[in-house]
Amino acid sequence: MRRLGVHTSIAGGLHLSLERAQALGCNTLQIFSHNPRGWAVKRISGEDLSAFKSLRVGFDISPVFIHSSYLINVASKDFLLRGKSIELLTIEMIRADAIGADYVVLHTGSSAGQDESDARRRAIDALNQVARSGRWKAGLLLENTAGERGDISSRVEDLAEIIKGVDGPLISGVCFDTCHAYAAGYNIGEERTMKTLPLDLEKQIGADRIKLIHLNDSKGDIGSRIDRHEHIGLGRIGMKGLCRFINYGPFRNIPLILETPKKQEADDPMNLAKVRKMIRTKQ
Repeated sequence: MRRLGVHTSIAGGLHLSLERAQALGCNTLQIFSHNPRGWAVKRISGEDLSAFKSLRVGFDISPVFIHSSYLINVASKDFLLRGKSIELLTIEMIRADAIGADYVVLHTGSSAGQDESDARRRAIDALNQVARSGRWKAGLLLENTAGERGDISSRVEDLAEIIKGVDGPLISGVCFDTCHAYAAGYNIGEERTMKTLPLDLEKQIGADRIKLIHLNDSKGDIGSRIDRHEHIGLGRIGMKGLCRFINYGPFRNIPLILETPKKQEADDPMNLAKVRKMIRTKQ
């Protein structure tokens, strides 16, 4: 069975995210392991840890993905910010192992107007510092970005450069976001792109290293460099394009996590229903 889930709230306790996912019929999920808006991180209680692990087994929810804090910027030229980012990413990896999560998803950050090549080198150096600081069961996934000003990982070759520069087993692979790819100029709704993109990913990163797809439609146009997610089928990529993408050869069995808008309670069920239909369609 295809693994399909959403980013689920941890309000009230980490274990409640699993109950929310199960209520939606999900068999995988993505969460924040703490408040992503602050640098301070509260300890996970033993009770919460126990409940999370027990419910996960009972609900058969796997893999479990943690999305790292958006405050992290391992590419920053600011020494203090980069140091705090390295520390917080290390904490994210420790917390992932504590709850038994499989992967941590990371936006590598922004060059903040500086040379993007230099920023990637700083990111590689920072990630190597994290890699040297410990060994974790959870793997790190680098997420492609939308190409907004300062982005350093919007192209496949950017991700490949960073992955190849980091020593050891820290990086397991890539989380591929459909909205971000479309905004960065990859027309994944077009059949021609679906003949070249998988080959590009396989050649530069390895098809087996695409561990997660963030399935989102895009409010912005192709190549707009605007990171704005839209409900499935209501954006510029459209139902047909997204259906073709998730059912295409190498991508057919990769877990899907939706990060579509959540303005009302019916939004997640609506989007999940559309994707379940896509999976059954297998165009």
